[in-house]
Amino acid sequence: MSSLNSTVQLYSLFVRPQRFYINGVINMPYIQYYYIFLSLVYVICVLENSFIIFIIYMERSLHTPKYVVLLNLAVADMCASTAIIPKMIETFLFDSRFITYEACLANMFFAFLFPTIQSLTLVILAYDRFVAICFPLNYHIIITNNWMIVIITIVWCFATAMIITLVVLITRLSFCKSTVIESSFCDHGPVYRLACNDNFPNSIMAFISIAVLLFVPLILIILSYACILYALLKIASLEGRWKAFNTCTSHLMLVAVFYLTILGIYFAASSSTLHPNARILSTSLSRSIPYLLNPIIHVLKTEEIKESIKKIFKRNRV
Repeated sequence: MSSLNSTVQLYSLFVRPQRFYINGVINMPYIQYYYIFLSLVYVICVLENSFIIFIIYMERSLHTPKYVVLLNLAVADMCASTAIIPKMIETFLFDSRFITYEACLANMFFAFLFPTIQSLTLVILAYDRFVAICFPLNYHIIITNNWMIVIITIVWCFATAMIITLVVLITRLSFCKSTVIESSFCDHGPVYRLACNDNFPNSIMAFISIAVLLFVPLILIILSYACILYALLKIASLEGRWKAFNTCTSHLMLVAVFYLTILGIYFAASSSTLHPNARILSTSLSRSIPYLLNPIIHVLKTEEIKESIKKIFKRNRV
């Protein structure tokens, strides 16, 4: 009876820990080389996205609505990698696994904010392609720089509000037993599942966030491309269809790189057979490799950016 009373008393106490311990990968040989690899990925990612931002800023011909959105995507890519990788390097390569409660919440906020911005930015790009192909004569009336800036501002405000709600709900949780986070950063799921008190609101908010910020954008992108394909079928010549579709290929590649990796992580997280180390490694890769690939896709698959790079280099040579 006394042990039952002590258990009830333990769970009735509200405990906010001073710090958490980020466990990360357990007993994996040569794991330090993986974090050195992530360091290189991060440096290249920052350089690539900085280059894209520089090109769009410097070349006046790229000051169009589509490239305003691509500029936003490059900023989100760079910030997303910065929110995750440097902290992981500090945590595991330099064995600094303790993180204060407040720093953990800040890490969680930024780690989820920027991927959310990326997801919603891909929807804006789908909207841009939808209007360009389905309503080509009205494109410059519907899509303007000012309108795109308004949409991007709304996206940032909406994403910030959603992620703040996600993080603030963590503050209602009591951590009276374990404070060991089984992840490579202050991941939302592994943190709220450590709570001793009722974490049902957190699980509901996690479900709503995944639905609103991941699956709804993906559905909107799929619907926009269904409309685009319908519009392409109306074009008489095969050459005309291919020329119009070719303007969408870079966006489709960005969508594939982003959503396939994210969906893979969520399916992996729901699998009970996957080893925790494999889940943690796949999560860290999904939060680094897309940010490395996106600028490469911009340069290789976007003719205007390639031409702008040539112009800038010619100008500098003269």
